Amino acid sequence: MQRGRSVVGVLLPVVALLATGLIGGRTAPSAASQSAGSSKPDPLDESAILVGAGDIVGCQDPRGALATARLIEKIPGTVFTLGDLVYDAATLPQFQSCYDGTWGKFRERTRPALGNHEYRERSAAPYFRYWGSQAGPAGKGYYSYDLGVWHVVVLNTNCEALGVGGCGAGSPQEVWLRQDLSEHRGSCIVAYGHHALFSSGIFRTHSVHRELKRLWEDLYAAHGDLMLAGHEHSYERFAPQDPDGRADPQHGIREIVVGTGGRSHGPLGLALLNSEVQNIDTYGVLKLSLSPQGYAWEFIPEEGKTFHDSGVGVCHNRAPQQARAKSSTE
Repeated sequence: MQRGRSVVGVLLPVVALLATGLIGGRTAPSAASQSAGSSKPDPLDESAILVGAGDIVGCQDPRGALATARLIEKIPGTVFTLGDLVYDAATLPQFQSCYDGTWGKFRERTRPALGNHEYRERSAAPYFRYWGSQAGPAGKGYYSYDLGVWHVVVLNTNCEALGVGGCGAGSPQEVWLRQDLSEHRGSCIVAYGHHALFSSGIFRTHSVHRELKRLWEDLYAAHGDLMLAGHEHSYERFAPQDPDGRADPQHGIREIVVGTGGRSHGPLGLALLNSEVQNIDTYGVLKLSLSPQGYAWEFIPEEGKTFHDSGVGVCHNRAPQQARAKSSTE
């Protein structure tokens, strides 16, 4: 099922603009304006591609995960996972059998995020043991890395599991996030974690996580571009918006929920404000092609399915100087 109008035909002309560095009347920054020492990834360079999904493999029925793994086999770049990687308990034997037999093929190029199912084992210990340094500092579940001029932030959205302070202001993760973002002021920013701040999932207590608002506020203040999440076993794309859910086409964060890794399908309810596209019956992966000027997204469906979604967006921190100055005063 797909709700919302198709964006492919509308956005094809915009793709051409992205390639020339012109989107929405903005001119791509010159080489002189780019950060010293930063690499400039080619759109076809592996370092400029992110691909993945969340909610991946059920040990009782791995067919969906096998279908999405076949997609990733054909796509270079870094693989992201959005939590709930193996069901139901995310034990080490389940990682080694069920996950290894599907998405484990891409283990060396994967940067994972924690889901709630990982915490069914005390302190998510099997997850950290399986991934080692690829999951960031042991026990925390949040870390960051760079892909060209893009800075990638991986969040632990299991706020209760983090203990006192959760994900709120002054919590260890929130303090770390502000510091991390302050050290990457000139970077384009994409963040991902398991839970979403916004989702049209039918059960609001499961789909909408207001406790993440402070993390969103920090990302918004740093002119973040994209937020990816899973948890809902469906696909949903939102228009750029602020942390209060108000449309903000100039400076907002675009959220895409991609819980389509293969575990199962889930229903969506009445669409939230700014929700543009939804699908509840297609496994698939989201591919992000990252460039110094912006990004292109593409949802690639499992074989035999026709649902597709694609488009482009700008990098806020690579906008002209006058646009950045305006944004800092608002």
